[in-house]
Amino acid sequence: MAGWKQAVRRVLYPAYERRLVRHLPPDKVPKHVGVMLDGNRRWARAVGRDTAHGYRAGAANISPLLDWCEEVGVEVVTLWLLSTDNLNRPADQLGGLLGIIEEAVQDLADQQRWRLNPVGALDLLPADTARRLKEAADETREVDGLIVNIAVGYGGRREIADAVRSLLQEHASRGTSIEELAEILDVEHIAQHLYTRGQPDPDLVIRTSGEQRLGGFLLWQSAQSEFYFCEAYWPDFRRVDFLRALRAYAERDRRYGS
Repeated sequence: MAGWKQAVRRVLYPAYERRLVRHLPPDKVPKHVGVMLDGNRRWARAVGRDTAHGYRAGAANISPLLDWCEEVGVEVVTLWLLSTDNLNRPADQLGGLLGIIEEAVQDLADQQRWRLNPVGALDLLPADTARRLKEAADETREVDGLIVNIAVGYGGRREIADAVRSLLQEHASRGTSIEELAEILDVEHIAQHLYTRGQPDPDLVIRTSGEQRLGGFLLWQSAQSEFYFCEAYWPDFRRVDFLRALRAYAERDRRYGS
């Protein structure tokens, strides 16, 4: 029975996907999509494999996602691969995960199709991991393509704290007093020091695995974002799931609080 259902899906889903793409209004395609790649470990348990297998399966699904984004005209993608909280995992588990992330990022860089931009507290990461992320950014700096933010060692509260710290240091170097800064401080001053400075805020944030919470992802930037929660674990996230998220986004009336 399962094989019969899969055969039917292979026949019907391509036509369904084409229909979704055809009916997607070009003026309602999100420019920036944030994705929380959640559920790798639970997927691995569900298929009877170890955690590393789940992370590798999740890593293998990143390039297809970027293909889908390019296809519809998305300009910026932010991928949350590792949070600051994840850094507290057991050393053996964390080391394996970081190795898989390094391999995945290098694979993206080798393709020379996307401009990679590490975002996160790189100073909290092992030196080799931070170095590899920076090298991937350098290797793709001249690529004229989709901007891909690689969020590793990322936490929304940490990002805001880092932005404020950077802002204070900048003004201290200019000789601005705290009192003078307090008089002129505006939200845009902080926004200019975020990891994603110069980029549009995410229009759409997708979280896989059925969890319906933000978890600290792009806290500042997502103030006006639309959210889409998908039941599929990240390794099972398909093109049709992505297109359904875009359809749901296009159907919403974005009022920006008005």
